[in-house]
Amino acid sequence: MAGDRQAAVLVLTCAYDPTADIVLRILAERQVPVVRADPGADLHQGAVLTARYSAAGRRGTLATASRALDLDRVRAVWYRRPSGWATPAGMDGQNAEFARAQAQWGVGGVLASLPGARYVNHPWRIRAAEHKPAQLDAALAAGFAVPDTIVTTDPEQARAFCAEQPGGAVYKPLWNSPYTDEDGRPVQAWVAEVSPDEITDAVAACPHLFQARLAKDHDVRLTAVGRELFAVRIDSPDLDWRRRQDLVTHTPIDVPPPVRRSVARYLEHFRLVYGAFDFAVTTDGCWHFLECNSNGQWAFFPPPTTDAIATAIADQLQKGPAA
Repeated sequence: MAGDRQAAVLVLTCAYDPTADIVLRILAERQVPVVRADPGADLHQGAVLTARYSAAGRRGTLATASRALDLDRVRAVWYRRPSGWATPAGMDGQNAEFARAQAQWGVGGVLASLPGARYVNHPWRIRAAEHKPAQLDAALAAGFAVPDTIVTTDPEQARAFCAEQPGGAVYKPLWNSPYTDEDGRPVQAWVAEVSPDEITDAVAACPHLFQARLAKDHDVRLTAVGRELFAVRIDSPDLDWRRRQDLVTHTPIDVPPPVRRSVARYLEHFRLVYGAFDFAVTTDGCWHFLECNSNGQWAFFPPPTTDAIATAIADQLQKGPAA
């Protein structure tokens, strides 16, 4: 690392990531060495990775266009928003698919197994925590209030569930899969109200998630970084506040002690350092768990909250494995 033996922070993200830039500026002010890489793209643009395993142990290096990183001296890895695994230029068909898979399992495996590094979050933990049914199980075990929910491929079960909900029901996709309309334009599946008579036999084609609609007063996005919690009240005219964010207002709020305890138990369950929790707060003041994005965005909050979250992430990365 250009003669600097201080252990570096490895930031894995795409070339354009203004959210990462906020944290990187803080680390630069603290003179913490940082190597930024986008392995899925950089390895086809001159970056080189090598890992050697022998009876003497493990050694590895990652050389980018600007830095050389000793993979045995990484204090922390911030898995932010790396690109997908790209195909080498001029390669297509089975060869391209083979090369892409080898990169994912080879390079991805090396960077996910750095000895002594602290991960925020570990990519395998992120993936494990992305499944909504697993989130709901963990939320119940952690003591959160959870809306009545069904995941089913049975249209009759879906209709019956929705009919049973006194306040109505909503549909949520289990995963934000890429989807386009007939003209090739991207389509987003938002949380939407659904009535029993709208549910067709097409439910049998794949699992669908239906949930009781709550008498919601407002939403809350709670960002957890280690033991630090940053909660923002979200007021929106829409059922799904993400739909028209220009109409949303954000107000920092306190976190009730029971929610704090449940957040800690939830993070411990998935072994996460970071989590972006979404809650619906009903008119009686109860916080109902909706989901937790283990790699969620946070830089859209008012500057004081954004700055506080960036500082907390920088603290975690700077402390490294001893944190």
